[in-house]
Amino acid sequence: MFSRNHRSRVTVARGSALEMEFKRGRFRLSLFSDLPEDTELQRKLDHEIRMREGACKLLAACSQREQALEATKSLLVCNSRILSYMGELQRRKEAQVLGKTSRRPSDSGPPAERSPCRGRVCISDLRIPLMWKDTEYFKNKGDLHRWAVFLLLQLGEHIQDTEMILVDRTLTDISFQSNVLFAEAGPDFELRLELYGACVEEEGALTGGPKRLATKLSSSLGRSSGRRVRASLDSAGGSGSSPILLPTPVVGGPRYHLLAHTTLTLAAVQDGFRTHDLTLASHEENPAWLPLYGSVCCRLAAQPLCMTQPTASGTLRVQQAGEMQNWAQVHGVLKGTNLFCYRQPEDADTGEEPLLTIAVNKETRVRAGELDQALGRPFTLSISNQYGDDEVTHTLQTESREALQSWMEALWQLFFDMSQWKQCCDEIMKIETPAPRKPPQALAKQGSLYHEMVLSEPVAPGGPGEGLLLQDNAISTEIQALLSSYYSDR
Repeated sequence: MFSRNHRSRVTVARGSALEMEFKRGRFRLSLFSDLPEDTELQRKLDHEIRMREGACKLLAACSQREQALEATKSLLVCNSRILSYMGELQRRKEAQVLGKTSRRPSDSGPPAERSPCRGRVCISDLRIPLMWKDTEYFKNKGDLHRWAVFLLLQLGEHIQDTEMILVDRTLTDISFQSNVLFAEAGPDFELRLELYGACVEEEGALTGGPKRLATKLSSSLGRSSGRRVRASLDSAGGSGSSPILLPTPVVGGPRYHLLAHTTLTLAAVQDGFRTHDLTLASHEENPAWLPLYGSVCCRLAAQPLCMTQPTASGTLRVQQAGEMQNWAQVHGVLKGTNLFCYRQPEDADTGEEPLLTIAVNKETRVRAGELDQALGRPFTLSISNQYGDDEVTHTLQTESREALQSWMEALWQLFFDMSQWKQCCDEIMKIETPAPRKPPQALAKQGSLYHEMVLSEPVAPGGPGEGLLLQDNAISTEIQALLSSYYSDR
């Protein structure tokens, strides 16, 4: 039997060795309680489980092809997120247990290693070129197949998706208009792109009415044979039984297949459009095979937090280069690759022009010193930059030893972040915030076959056709409401 601590959500087997250690006082249950970030991850996991249940209900109620494709896509994304969150929770629990049980409270241990700052990663302008055969694209021969495709993007435990696009041989590439933003990423990130596709079968040959099928058979089998088949279909339809040659359709949603994938790292980040290789995961015999060229074009940008947020600020006294007696008291703000010196702290918030700007880049040299010749002089640090053959040095004075240590630590951390994020710290890359996702709108030409059929006779009030029409409209309204609620929760 298992007992659950409802406060900390920890499951411990009764009578186990771990429970005996708790009773003896050798372990505290708080060692195994959830951290705040674990609680947030658990909340996301519970949310995706509820969304998966809603996607299953949505798929069962779908009456149109595009609605079934969207519901199946949502179900696949929810399952991927659930597996990712569960794996991340397991890794965190193992690290928490191993870290807290292997070290005694009295052990100080080695000092913590310096870690780089986090950042944002955004991928946009996604395009995947297609490679059609000459007979299909130029001569417009062969069967016209359609595919429903979308991209699944994963960075760490975070998973996002793009909109679904319908593709046929009239398109030369697959273009995704949405931008995908990951707000929490390190310089060692690995962004995995997976292209999924489902072949959209034409429904006219199988789901058309008996009269439509009988007309096609009459023209292809000849007069005498066609008349007999048409008579059989008409008699079967009039008796209420299922017509011949039309098996009972299997209820189930479409199936997406992995078509291609690739992984992008920091080396692929560039403030421009680049082409990357795709690893194809399907072959021509696969029902969902799509003639991909084998590459993906996109713009991958990254913004480290050290480039967009201040890392240090405080009161400084600045000595201009070559002016030994001229000192100015300023409010210094270290942000990105510059140390901005303002006349007063309020100028940094109001957007006033700084009094002085000191460059701090990968080539900058920083040295800490102490002016102990004059009693009471504060500690100083010098920042030197090379401009061609000239070296420009600015000397800064701090108010105390602690302030000097804080500024030096902020500068060394900035240098470390630059060494890890590399080209991302040369200049701030532009990242646009993605627009909120909207539920897909039903397309007039892509609805169910029932909506595309032209009735030969008007529906009489009170007749059997009126009940079918009202039922289909009610289902469509319900599906649209479920889709709206699904995307609003996102």
